[in-house]
Amino acid sequence: MLHIGGVELRMAMVGLFWIAEGDVYVGAKPSGLAAGVRLTQEGVVALGDKQAALWPWEDVRALTAEDVPLRSLKRHVGVLVDAVLALGLGGGDEAPTMTLRVTDAEGDTDLTVYTAAATGYSETEHDLSLALLTRLTEGAGTLWTTLAAMAEWGRAHEGGSPGAAKREELLRRWTEHADA
Repeated sequence: MLHIGGVELRMAMVGLFWIAEGDVYVGAKPSGLAAGVRLTQEGVVALGDKQAALWPWEDVRALTAEDVPLRSLKRHVGVLVDAVLALGLGGGDEAPTMTLRVTDAEGDTDLTVYTAAATGYSETEHDLSLALLTRLTEGAGTLWTTLAAMAEWGRAHEGGSPGAAKREELLRRWTEHADA
C-alpha cells in the first residue's frame, strides 16, 4: 500500500502487470505525460505524450512484450550502482522501459512502457506474463473474465506486491482460468 496526501492507494506488481485498485497496466502505472498502457474492458489504451490511442479488443490480434529486462546479477548490481550515483551526483538514468507491441489488421504498433521491476523480471514471471497477454486476445469471454479476475484481486489485495511464489501462482491461475 502507498499513502499519498492521506489517501491510501492499493497497488501491486504481478509479473509484467501493475494492478492499482481495479486498474490493470502493462508495466508501471504512468503519471503525468509518462508513457504507459492500461488494459480495460473496452480495449488497450496507450497513455502518455505522443502515444495516446485506443485499440478496441475486437481489433487486437496479438499483444507481445519485447525488450523486457530480465533479472540477473549484473542487472541487480547495475541498479545499485545507478542508485548510488544518482544519490551522490544528483543524476542517473531514467527508469528502464520495455515495448508492448499491439497487432491489429493494420499491422504492428510499438508502445513504450516503463518497467515496474527495478532489477528486472524473473524468467518465469516473464514467460507467464507473455502467456497471459496472449490469453487476453483469445476472445471476449476469456478477456473479460481474465481482466475482471485481475481487477478484483487488485481491489481486494492489501500490502503491496506479493512474494515471487504468489505472483507466479496468480499468473498461472489468470492464464489457465479466470477464477483467480
